[in-house]
Amino acid sequence: MYGKGILEGLLVTLKHFFGTFIDDIRKGRKRYMTDEGVEYRRSKDVKGIFTVQYPEERLPTPENFRFVPFLVYDEKEDGTNEIRCTSCGICAKVCPPQCIWIEQTTNPKTGRPVPEPVKFFIDIDICMNCGFCADFCPFDSIKMDHYYEMASFDRTKTNILDLTKLSKPASYHAEIHPIHFAREEEIRRVKEQKREERRLAKEQRLNKFKSE
Repeated sequence: MYGKGILEGLLVTLKHFFGTFIDDIRKGRKRYMTDEGVEYRRSKDVKGIFTVQYPEERLPTPENFRFVPFLVYDEKEDGTNEIRCTSCGICAKVCPPQCIWIEQTTNPKTGRPVPEPVKFFIDIDICMNCGFCADFCPFDSIKMDHYYEMASFDRTKTNILDLTKLSKPASYHAEIHPIHFAREEEIRRVKEQKREERRLAKEQRLNKFKSE
């Protein structure tokens, strides 16, 4: 029958149309502008409209979601911040679109390189959000951010991020990546424990040698 597919499509539309009104009466105001309502419209049990009213509503961001990278720094007890990046350049080398530029700090007296970046730039318009920089970083100093609302009218001022804009505390990393952060902290704790055990064993051997 000609036009059967069109009629079936219209019936699906009408089903969702009337189902929306029924669900609105049944759920009331909880269906919109609430976390409960967003979760319900994401479920398989939803009836009627299931779209999210963005920007008033937002879907929860999965932990493994990745957008642009950011640099992690640790907040010390004395109030200073210590950036984890050593400007080794691995992230820039593995970056497929080559959107990362790093300038290493040098000691003004000796002229030798210092393991700390003096300049760090990422062009987010070129970045393909692959996450290679975060995967290959040996110091856990670069992570993928969840922030994606970065539209602007001037890319040179807002879309080329420098060291100041890229730097975020480790607490922020723990907030958006709780599972990954806990895993990294456990690995770091085990390494510190093994390092301390080797130090104590070396000290014991040295004391034993001196006593003999």
